[in-house]
Amino acid sequence: MVRRRKEEEHENHERWLVSYADFITLLFAFFVVMYAISSVNEGKYRVLSDSISSAFRSTPGNTAGAMVQVNPSAPMPVSIPFKKPQIANIKTDVTREKNRELLRSKAKEITEALAPLVQQGQVRITEGALGITVEINASVLFDSGEARLQVPAMRALTAVGQILATTDFPITVEGHTDNAPINTPLFPSNWELSGARAASVVRLFIDTGVDPRRLTATGYAEQRPMADNATTEGRQRNRRVAINMESKTPDNAVEVALPE
Repeated sequence: MVRRRKEEEHENHERWLVSYADFITLLFAFFVVMYAISSVNEGKYRVLSDSISSAFRSTPGNTAGAMVQVNPSAPMPVSIPFKKPQIANIKTDVTREKNRELLRSKAKEITEALAPLVQQGQVRITEGALGITVEINASVLFDSGEARLQVPAMRALTAVGQILATTDFPITVEGHTDNAPINTPLFPSNWELSGARAASVVRLFIDTGVDPRRLTATGYAEQRPMADNATTEGRQRNRRVAINMESKTPDNAVEVALPE
């Protein structure tokens, strides 16, 4: 009876191996699950990262990450850049349009001041991309081969100068001739004649009250004809003085990058 009691009291000290084996198995399964759910699509991650960075910087994103996409069949996310409203351009357009309206109103006043010459076809007023141009036939301003203004022409141009004095637009006065050569002590060529005629008009405008800083006088001789110099009518039209009223709102200048 004593021996049997001792055999029943004997304990198995290796039972912990079963629990340990179960624990290791569960731990292995846990790491397998964690690894499975933690795998990241590197391509999608880079595209998402670039899109977020681009949205915060308001600049087009870098799509280079899409080149490393792990799953090529997955749909590519498309980032839509947000453009800021061009407030400065809107203001510039409004200012330019106001300037053009002011130029047109001044052109109308000049047309009324020169109405007799306009009716005779001696004055032509046009509107271009840069502003308003008033062309006056040189025959009503100067004698042939001369740069001194005639008295009736001075009265007409004085009225024009008084209108121009109320604005602040840049004004360029151009002298033009036909192709008939000239060779005098004062004017060795049409270059000197055309430049002197433009200068005479500029001096009268200054005397009328136009700011000299707004004025430019230039001569083109016969280099910019409006008609064929082969005809009498064409040569008469080419002999002219052009008064250009330029818009003071030029296009925005863009600096040109020079190669290093």
